Amino acid sequence: MSLRIAYLTAGGAGMFCGSCMRDNTLAAALHRQGVDAQLIPLYTPIRTDEAEVTVDRVFYGGINVYLQQNYPWLAAIPGLGSFFDWSLDQPWLINFATGFGIETNAALLGEITISVLEGEDGRLKHEADKLCDWLAKEVRPDIINLSNILIAGCVPELKRRLKVPIVVTLQGDDIFLRDLTEPYKTKAFERIRALVAEIDGFVVFSRYYADFMAGYFGIPPEKIQVVTMGIDTRDFAAIDGSKEQRKEAEKGPVVGYLARLAPEKGLHILVDAFLRLRQMQGMEKARLHVAGWLGGKNQAYADAEFRRLREVGAADSFQYFGTVDRKQKLDFLRGIDVLSVPTTYHEPKGLFVLEALAAGVPVVQPAHGAFPELIEATGGGWLCRPDDPQHLAELLGEALRDDAARRAKGSAGREAVHSRFHADQAARETLALYQRMLGAPIDETLRFPSQSTTP
Repeated sequence: MSLRIAYLTAGGAGMFCGSCMRDNTLAAALHRQGVDAQLIPLYTPIRTDEAEVTVDRVFYGGINVYLQQNYPWLAAIPGLGSFFDWSLDQPWLINFATGFGIETNAALLGEITISVLEGEDGRLKHEADKLCDWLAKEVRPDIINLSNILIAGCVPELKRRLKVPIVVTLQGDDIFLRDLTEPYKTKAFERIRALVAEIDGFVVFSRYYADFMAGYFGIPPEKIQVVTMGIDTRDFAAIDGSKEQRKEAEKGPVVGYLARLAPEKGLHILVDAFLRLRQMQGMEKARLHVAGWLGGKNQAYADAEFRRLREVGAADSFQYFGTVDRKQKLDFLRGIDVLSVPTTYHEPKGLFVLEALAAGVPVVQPAHGAFPELIEATGGGWLCRPDDPQHLAELLGEALRDDAARRAKGSAGREAVHSRFHADQAARETLALYQRMLGAPIDETLRFPSQSTTP
């Protein structure tokens, strides 16, 4: 059975967004199997370190949404609304605007969040109509998948017009809502809980998140499906870090951090643990490599952590690689011995864990969120007590001292990711979910081979 899928994904205003990257990877995997999966960006174009497969237009364009939210009378001027639709939603213009450091700050987006969730009843009714019209007339999908529930305000109208199943992928919605100010947070919860009844199914990537979101949004557990979190492993297959690690060993063992530089990602906890690690016997030469996107609102935070390292004489022991592209990411992973991103929130995905393990690099992660399930399923690391830099330092030291154990966990994690946590497996499970929701027999003729053979 050939399906046409409309997948709506929310852009991250110029930053590398784990949800956008995961959505793009899934759509690309579906494309490789001949599935018509149209990845449709909302707010801003997405940013990913893989080949982007989105359609060449943006709905609910960030500039347009801002103007309509603050100046609703503009859309009522004859001809002017159409001009805005054509001109202000151009992907190049939105990219240009986000290049000035505009970020998705939840504390400032309360009114827009509510307007989007209100759909046809909100100030952004024009945007909801535009999206519904285009999907109904141009795409005519068999099923619609939304990348989060915060963009689900148009669901009732989509159900009325298209009469197709609608799925929502939950992958961090609670993190955004946590930062909303009142009264927007309460209003958002009320609207989301009302929308749950309109949505046919939900996708998550861990049993932890399935149980948590069932209670958080009042979702019937039978509506939630756990599917594999998969990454594109094909270019990871050629990585053999043994030569690089032997070459680097004389300089000292390397702890890596690969994520956005932000308080919720726990960079400060890792810096604290790293400084404790360097006080341990045999770890005096340990080094810290940091890579990831740094937004303007977190510049002072990152500067303070780097200053802490310099003030205690560790300036020569750490390096910030900045935002890395795909090749630079692979090179970064080749040069580290263990990775840790000690998030302060309960991570629903763990994309960076899979990337490290795909390269044969074991991880040390806090024992919360999706991490315990990932470590158990892959055998690729250690779990530390959350928000405990001393325990993190002790486990990092254990990992760096015991070469055999570290390599064994890295090898186990690598084999698990390349054989079971790759993008084609995620696509297979997601497509089977779509087919079940449509009441169609599962198409076993679709071929989703493992993306790579682990050396």
